[in-house]
Amino acid sequence: METVKISKSKFHLSDKLGERVVFIICLICMFLFLYTAYSKFIDHQRFFKGLSTVSVIGSFAIYLSWLVPSSEVLVSVLLIIPRTYKLGLYGFAGLVSVFTIYIISMVLWAKTLPCNCGGVIEKLTWVQHIWFNLAFIAIAVFALYLSNSNNFKIQKS
Repeated sequence: METVKISKSKFHLSDKLGERVVFIICLICMFLFLYTAYSKFIDHQRFFKGLSTVSVIGSFAIYLSWLVPSSEVLVSVLLIIPRTYKLGLYGFAGLVSVFTIYIISMVLWAKTLPCNCGGVIEKLTWVQHIWFNLAFIAIAVFALYLSNSNNFKIQKS
């Protein structure tokens, strides 16, 4: 039976349970990025056109249209390799934070709001999108907290 200890000073999971939780979070983050990257690669022209309509980044759309999904794939690979999963979690939290800042700026200042996130994520409202991203940032930060506080390494099964 796995244990969870909560004291006044610190939340602590057993090492085995903590490793499992971090590994599951890494898988969830990896699948999210692979799913959205796949959607952007498959319908690349649409993703590129959507980016090119945004005034601030439109001139960089061709580069961003390849850089964004490629970065998502790279971070996904980092998340699944036991030696690099922490770097992957930092990369994931960083990229999703950038995406969230982009969404908030679009909501505040853009006249048109194109969403080219890929797949069913595009069906979210802008507010839902922001909360969705914040939730994923939170679970990535939680996984980093667990892995740093328990000081364990994810092992291959």
